[in-house]
Amino acid sequence: MRRMRAEHARRVLTLGSIRADLEDQPSARAVRTAARSWVADLLALAEDIATEKTENAR
Repeated sequence: MRRMRAEHARRVLTLGSIRADLEDQPSARAVRTAARSWVADLLALAEDIATEKTENAR
């Protein structure tokens, strides 16, 4: 239960930070561009971590 609460809190803080960045964008187009950048960065990070875990499992 404690781990679930900690994970939820981390998720809320992270999404709050992303939301703040998106709200700071000057236009709808800029919001969408920034969102695509966040998504690309997150996917790249996930790939790096997955690769590390795969290599460490060998």
